[in-house]
Amino acid sequence: MIALEEARGLLAEVTPLKTDCGRVCGGICCRSMEGEETGMLLFPGEEDFYEDLDGWRMLPAGRDLLLICPGECAREDRPLSCRMFPLMPVLREDGSVAVRTDERSRAVCPLAKQGKRGMDPAFVQAVREAGERLIRESAQRAFLRRRAEEQEELKRLRKALTGD
Repeated sequence: MIALEEARGLLAEVTPLKTDCGRVCGGICCRSMEGEETGMLLFPGEEDFYEDLDGWRMLPAGRDLLLICPGECAREDRPLSCRMFPLMPVLREDGSVAVRTDERSRAVCPLAKQGKRGMDPAFVQAVREAGERLIRESAQRAFLRRRAEEQEELKRLRKALTGD
């Protein structure tokens, strides 16, 4: 749990842009589309932060938990997945951490199209450092391994559908 707290702390203040990136897209990543509920996956142990917060709900998502937010929140209440969005640390096969654009972000985030090059380098570095802290704990490492597998599958599907 120490790694989780450290990772959340590393991303407490830094954001993808030096300004509020929600102004670029109207905060679309914080809203569900009509007729659907969307949320962010919680890192192992992160559910403890949300048990007593009004307006937040957790739903099972396979081996993980999906956090449904109220649509607006204080930055300090955001889960780690939101703090990292539209990037994510990915555990490589050799055990090191890479920072990649989250494949799921491509559908909603204008910054995802530019990738890391269009983002504040301090933000990219904080995501990397958070990943490096997280892999010290086996539950976090397993979670990141599942996310890496998911990302590869999403990339294969995107390529099959779009050719890019």
